[in-house]
Amino acid sequence: MELLLHEYELPLKHPFAISRGTVTVQRTLIAELQQDGVSGYGEAIANNYYNSPMDSMRTGLESMQSVLEGEMFRDTDSFWELCAGHLADAPFVLSALDCAAHDLWGRLEGAPVHRLWGLDPADATPSSFTIGIAEVDKMVAKLAEMPGWPVYKIKLGTMHDVEIIQTLREQTDAVFRIDANCGWATGEATALSAEMARHGVEFIEQPLLPDAREAQAQLYRDSALPLIADENCVGEADVPRCVDHFHGINIKLCKCGGLTPARRMIAAARDHGLKVMVGCMAESSVGISAGAQLTPLIDYADLDGALLLAEDAADGIQIENGQVRLLNEPGLGIRSLR
Repeated sequence: MELLLHEYELPLKHPFAISRGTVTVQRTLIAELQQDGVSGYGEAIANNYYNSPMDSMRTGLESMQSVLEGEMFRDTDSFWELCAGHLADAPFVLSALDCAAHDLWGRLEGAPVHRLWGLDPADATPSSFTIGIAEVDKMVAKLAEMPGWPVYKIKLGTMHDVEIIQTLREQTDAVFRIDANCGWATGEATALSAEMARHGVEFIEQPLLPDAREAQAQLYRDSALPLIADENCVGEADVPRCVDHFHGINIKLCKCGGLTPARRMIAAARDHGLKVMVGCMAESSVGISAGAQLTPLIDYADLDGALLLAEDAADGIQIENGQVRLLNEPGLGIRSLR
């Protein structure tokens, strides 16, 4: 196999703010695996919170070029094991390679990945659309730009969270999901959960800091709404730790190391009685097309990353008013890089 790299700087449509910062441009690396004249693609975005800057990702991927040279792709499991042996501390890079391998597999087999897994695209879970933190009137305007979605994910973690949710609720009857990105204080979270419940919120994602284990366990007992782990559930080992602290987990391919461990995490979550969500960051259609393959297996999806971008890196899976359109095309459904 030959490994090629493609680097992009993708501007967002609007500044995208969460409780810990704002992004206006997303830097990303696309890994391209080539074999027998066929290419498969996977993505790793730059992300400082998860210690995945662009320079170190490029170094990690470049280090794999010599490892993969001369190797022949056989199957996704053995490929992941090979790469994981070199990239144990670089899950974003590992995810890009694993997703590229799945795309290559589907293209070599002439079938969509979800079909090779035996999944029915009619079972795909709808996606939410995310409204980032801003002044309340700007959040209302963002909502108005994307009408007709069945579910909106509202970023919170401000001094005005109740005002935000009250005002947005006046604009639509759609389902709301809240993501505080660790922005709530332990002493206020229970009261805020009750306030969110009064405004038709379905669940709350990552209200507290990851190390607030005792407070999170208490909130699990006291919350008026179900709680979903994001920052508390990075990889496979975190799934059992979420039991009795959260009601579900948010799997992101970059965090966990790709589709291969993501499917194991889904199985583990089911074994532990946890709900499953697949989310994303501000990824292009390369990353979104990979995550979308899992939608027939899960309870909730948040795969709007490419829709937040003013410029995309590829043509791939389409999400229209929340409906995930899994394509009957080989691989992950990525048509071409731009």
